[in-house]
Amino acid sequence: MEKSIQVQDIVRAFSLEVLTGEEHLEVKITKSIARRPGLEFIKYLDYFPMGHVQVLGKNEIHYLHTLNEPERDERVGNVVKYNPPCIIVTDGQEGLKYLPKYCKEKQIPLLRTEEANYEFIRKIDNYLIKRLAPEIAIHGVCVNVFGIGVLLRGDSGVGKSETAHSLVGRGHRLVADDIVVLKKLSPQTLLGTHNETNRELLSLRSIGLLNVVRMYGRSAFQDESRIALDIELTKWQDNALYNDLEVETKFTSYMDVEIPYIQIQLKPGRDVVGLIEAAVNNWYLKQQGYSAADEFMKRIEEETE
Repeated sequence: MEKSIQVQDIVRAFSLEVLTGEEHLEVKITKSIARRPGLEFIKYLDYFPMGHVQVLGKNEIHYLHTLNEPERDERVGNVVKYNPPCIIVTDGQEGLKYLPKYCKEKQIPLLRTEEANYEFIRKIDNYLIKRLAPEIAIHGVCVNVFGIGVLLRGDSGVGKSETAHSLVGRGHRLVADDIVVLKKLSPQTLLGTHNETNRELLSLRSIGLLNVVRMYGRSAFQDESRIALDIELTKWQDNALYNDLEVETKFTSYMDVEIPYIQIQLKPGRDVVGLIEAAVNNWYLKQQGYSAADEFMKRIEEETE
């Protein structure tokens, strides 16, 4: 089922002024990118995508002001043919008497903001992408460690929430406990967040629910985080660990987005939190092109020369 939000959602989110179309604010928005008319003003193009929010900045409004009425009818008519759920005018521009005419005829809400065009488009695109992104919910925990999003997964009772609590105690941040909502923002980007019900809450066996913000302060929680690592916590298995110089990178896939996967076995006395921190730091160094194994082999080669 295609995800959607209503025009009234963006009116509230961005405190937009409703110039006309108050009775049509329940119109659905399904496209995640706002459009700024360009060629659409010149003529109607069959291959242009339909149903996008249209944003008019100073340049577009100035261009419309230069036209006579018949020309303006044609140009604005071309834009409304794309069936936009709403038209938003930025920069708090005045002198828009002609626009309500077209919007009323086509039952399109006309909105206005004081924000600059480039800044507003950046914000609304980010908002729409997140709200309309495909999503799934998984059982697990999401934490932000050193600014990097980490999924903690494992069987029920293995210690995911307890590990998250220890990470919070080390200065890291909880994102979601028990149910993690994953949003696909792009083919390479997966965002982890909570489901609102579990916001700021962490469930510990024998203790119950904790509100990490109330207990540890604002810095203990983060609303969302881009997922960089998928760590599975498993029970200890004798002879299952190998002291390899470099562990081969494995991946898990969520909605076709591949995430590096690591398995950490649990055993009394083993510093799992420290291992998670090490895994995150090692992942970051690899993103920078550094490999400790490569450096070690280079040293060996230099000694044998």
